[in-house]
Amino acid sequence: MIRITRNPIRPEAAIETVRKKAYGAVIAYVGTVRDVSHNRRVIFMEHQVSLQDLARQELERIAEEMKQKWRLEDISIIHRIGKFRPGEIMLVVAVGAPHRVEAFEACQYAIDRFKEVAHQWTTETLDTA
Repeated sequence: MIRITRNPIRPEAAIETVRKKAYGAVIAYVGTVRDVSHNRRVIFMEHQVSLQDLARQELERIAEEMKQKWRLEDISIIHRIGKFRPGEIMLVVAVGAPHRVEAFEACQYAIDRFKEVAHQWTTETLDTA
């Protein structure tokens, strides 16, 4: 499941979509906005709504890469767009797999790939003081 939303994300929703009795591992990552970046206080972070289609395409590509590389079927990526303050959840990745190794590897891969592409639609507003 790939979902782009303007609403707050409930990590449990992503986790529930990848849980199956046959799986020995469900790994979830909850990405939040940190309060300091480049040694300056973060006022807010924004994921541009106007680039929502681009974000969806990139997340679908990442999920497809994960499916191919680890032969996984159950991947959930929920990405929030809009403006957020420090501490708010902006990304949840959940992976269900028969074994923990591929679940951890695939989840790490998704996070790293997200960081590579998200700069296209992300801006940080930092304190100038």
